[in-house]
Amino acid sequence: MDHSPLSPHGIQAKVATPDFSLVLGGPLFQLWLRSRLSDDAEGLLKRRIVVIALLAWLPLVLISAISGDALGGAIAVPFLLDAEVHVRFLLAIPVLVAAELLVHLRLRRVMQQFLDRGLIADTDLPRFQAAIDAAMPLRNSPRAELLLIAIVYAVGLFIWHTFVVLDTSTWYARPGADGMQFTAAGWWYVLVSLPIFQFLLLRWYFRMFIWARLLWRIARLPLRLLPTHADRLGGLGFISGTFYAFTPLAVAHGAMLAAMLANRIFYGGAALLDFKLEILLMVVFMELLVLGPLLFFTPQLAQAKRDGNREYGVLVMRHNREFDDKWLRGGLPDDAEKIGNQDMSSLVDLGSSYDVVRGMRTVPVSRDAILFLAAATVAPLIPLLLTMMSAEELLRKLAGMLF
Repeated sequence: MDHSPLSPHGIQAKVATPDFSLVLGGPLFQLWLRSRLSDDAEGLLKRRIVVIALLAWLPLVLISAISGDALGGAIAVPFLLDAEVHVRFLLAIPVLVAAELLVHLRLRRVMQQFLDRGLIADTDLPRFQAAIDAAMPLRNSPRAELLLIAIVYAVGLFIWHTFVVLDTSTWYARPGADGMQFTAAGWWYVLVSLPIFQFLLLRWYFRMFIWARLLWRIARLPLRLLPTHADRLGGLGFISGTFYAFTPLAVAHGAMLAAMLANRIFYGGAALLDFKLEILLMVVFMELLVLGPLLFFTPQLAQAKRDGNREYGVLVMRHNREFDDKWLRGGLPDDAEKIGNQDMSSLVDLGSSYDVVRGMRTVPVSRDAILFLAAATVAPLIPLLLTMMSAEELLRKLAGMLF
């Protein structure tokens, strides 16, 4: 469907909807298409979630049950009581996969807003389209996804083994003289399940890189910002709302952190307050990942505000000088009609416009966005408060905060 934003000269200029999607591409997406787990509009979402989650989780259930590690026995952490594995494969993976549809729909509309609002001059439309076109080879790159797989097996599993593995007997490994000895379920966990999860996670980081790179290229265009726009961002207010599309990523990361901390609290004797730094770092990481790329527009916003303050300041001065000369010092009769006069209306309107310019923000990140993302990240950690107090006490404290 074509849209027709006004050109700089007031002429209707038809511009096609940008062919942009952050998620519809790459070898894995092509595999989904061929296996009927997706379509070209990110459909069949439930089927895809079920297949991926079960491929990673179900074999672990079966192998652990056969080996007697599902409910306990001589091990400290049986499979069914391992919060980390269930949250990772039954919550985090579905959220990461489901987020693709939300991101696909919202970011496509964001690209269209640059055109609908006339922020791109007609002469810069080829450069705008070139920025979008340059993102597609990266999104579709087989080499990129092969590199992600290599990173998973070369680095990701090492990091997991070094920093995440519990130092006790578990359903997936037993401590021995030569280090941790993986069980049958553990080998599937290490060779199949974890790589699936880590690949999906790294692919999202790669997509965020593509998104940041695209915004950086668009921010280098001479955008036609309007300092008097009511959104107080020169017409770029729609950019500040893109964090909603990535909120599921924050929830998934918070859930993964909560599950990891739960295992250390239940099986390692730790306390929730021991991990204040880790929680803070996770919140900061998500803020930078989602909101950081929006800061590329700050230089242009700051320049537009400076120009607006100067230009509208001069305009207001000239207008008000003429008003003052005409109505106060120009010798008009005392009974001249002032109320309802157009001069009075223009005085008020121009003053209001100047107030908007002066109140224009130069950072397209709101406090609400920062708080919302932080809340989405830490929300999965709330159940862990029960390790510090009873449910009754927790509800009492929450009620006191709310009411």
